[in-house]
Amino acid sequence: MNNNAKKFKVLYMILGLLGTGLIVVTYFLPMWWVALQSIQYPKAMYPKGIRIEFKYNGVYNGCEGVREREELAVDAGADCLIEMNKINHFIGMYPIVQGVNDVDELGNHVPYPVYAGDKIPPEKIPGALKTLDKIMRNAHIAFGLLALLGLLFVFVSNRKLTWAGVLTALAPIYFLVIYVYYLYWYGHHLGLHGGGAFNGIKPFMPTVFGEGKVAQFTTMSYPYIGFFIGLAGMILLFLAINFKTKYIKSVK
Repeated sequence: MNNNAKKFKVLYMILGLLGTGLIVVTYFLPMWWVALQSIQYPKAMYPKGIRIEFKYNGVYNGCEGVREREELAVDAGADCLIEMNKINHFIGMYPIVQGVNDVDELGNHVPYPVYAGDKIPPEKIPGALKTLDKIMRNAHIAFGLLALLGLLFVFVSNRKLTWAGVLTALAPIYFLVIYVYYLYWYGHHLGLHGGGAFNGIKPFMPTVFGEGKVAQFTTMSYPYIGFFIGLAGMILLFLAINFKTKYIKSVK
């Protein structure tokens, strides 16, 4: 093996391991956040607005805590998931699927997403939301497979296994595609209880990135730490693919 081949091999293995590691870490981190602000939710009480955070395995409360009233300033903070669902309910939008974060009072997973206050029979829950619930609950399996694919790409010197590195690298893109699709789905299914309280609200595409306006609410939607780490992992893996290609060519 010549010096160039050795150099390329070391580079692709290091970059491949780092990239795969970063992709796996994103499973445990919030990928995106969404917040609503309006006059009835003062910043003194909700410093970040009514905020929720999205992970691969579920949707979580993103509030820091209630600051205006001392008796409400508990460690868990205000549950913005509940507040967000109340707002969504008001315009006829289906409640948020929470994945593994959706448990009963005993901490057991429920068979379908919890729709607080709506009591939707399981047979009337839209199939798209059941699918989303399954995706979230099984995200750990998907990430286990991505980790194996990443290691396969790194440790097997075969150009045909480039696809394994590509599939692992694209993890943040998978998240973004699912996220955008379900934003569209929620915004175009406002018939939870006959169309909502605002007759003037028509099906719409919720804000994916940046700020928008829905009724009296200002909406904000931005990537979070997990997404940026995922992008870094993706870049490292594509660099690793490039160096692995050079390595294979140099040993021929």
